[in-house]
Amino acid sequence: MVENGEHPVTGKTNKKAQTETAMFGAGCFWGVEETFRTTKGVIETAVGYSGGKTKNPTYVDVCSDKTGHVEVVQVKFNPTIVSYEKLLELFWNNHNPTHVNRQGPDFGSQYRSVIFYHSSEQKNAAEKSKKELDASGKWSKPIATAIESAQPFYAAEEYHQKYLQKRGLESCHI
Repeated sequence: MVENGEHPVTGKTNKKAQTETAMFGAGCFWGVEETFRTTKGVIETAVGYSGGKTKNPTYVDVCSDKTGHVEVVQVKFNPTIVSYEKLLELFWNNHNPTHVNRQGPDFGSQYRSVIFYHSSEQKNAAEKSKKELDASGKWSKPIATAIESAQPFYAAEEYHQKYLQKRGLESCHI
């Protein structure tokens, strides 16, 4: 499949073949990746770092809390199978979006809750879903999730990729 949906011989565009990219930070990327990786319509996931000032950071760099990067999952998906709105729903339902710089036992700015949007449509959908969740009363505190323009994505080290899958685990939770 060609990412832009263009047929290699005819040059015609097949809208159904297109993929989109989404990027989410919701705490430790291992569990977040597994949630998205196992979702129908998700073509590929990768864990990494985004939103900081250091080029090509390592896990050690990011854990120093000095780079400004967030642990993120980059999601390539087929929007004709799974909508961006469905991915947002998964994002909201799989972490506590009221915490600032913390998820579960993990704390530091690299664990902040953030949606990195890749288009004005994604930005609008993210803002709308955040507003609806905030108004729903599901959480007693306000939603702290940031919604920011996508920054460069730096893939994490290979041992972090599909970490839970490689170990036969479905989640990090005890």
